[in-house]
Amino acid sequence: MSLFKRLRDLTLSNVYALIEKAEDPIKLTDQYIRDMTEDLEDAEKAVAQQIALEKKFKALYEEQEALFQKRAEQAQIAAQEQNIDLARRVLEDKQAVEKKMIEYKEAYSENQLLANNLRAKLDEMRKQLEEMKNKRDTLVARYQAAKTQTQINKTMSGFGSGTAAAGMKRMEDKMRQAEAMAEASNDLAASKGKSIDEEFASRSGNKAVEDELAALMKQYEK
Repeated sequence: MSLFKRLRDLTLSNVYALIEKAEDPIKLTDQYIRDMTEDLEDAEKAVAQQIALEKKFKALYEEQEALFQKRAEQAQIAAQEQNIDLARRVLEDKQAVEKKMIEYKEAYSENQLLANNLRAKLDEMRKQLEEMKNKRDTLVARYQAAKTQTQINKTMSGFGSGTAAAGMKRMEDKMRQAEAMAEASNDLAASKGKSIDEEFASRSGNKAVEDELAALMKQYEK
């Protein structure tokens, strides 16, 4: 039947394979769920119609079966009463009823088998739809995780790269240069900042050392 085409031609494994390769698996999954839901609704209508046929032929068969039993009893009563004409008419009608009963029984059996097959397929469709809905939740989680990982990898690709390292080296060079300039500035400020007394004391201190050194060296002259 055409309404079971998706169940027959498109198994869940194939659906999952297409979803995994899709650009946006979430949207594709949602579309498959919508399609399968529509197919399931069509299938339920078809199965309901088939079940109605099954019940119809079952009722017709049971009706003819009851009538057959009734004619059989009536034939016995007519024979007991020696009413040959009535017994003949009852037996003739009994044969016609039996023929209909057999036809209805065959139709009932065929429709019952078909209805059972459709019920099984309908159950399978429901199962696959439920699996698809459960699969969607897993796909959403995996898809979001993959997107997050991709974004992190993209961000990390430039982290600590050659450009960043070169930039850091330039910053270190500038820092060392700034520190050297600060040190030189401190030395210059220290030399310019001495008072006259400090300069004289420093100078006097140096002369005393020289005088002591000269006296020491003189002791060891030959």
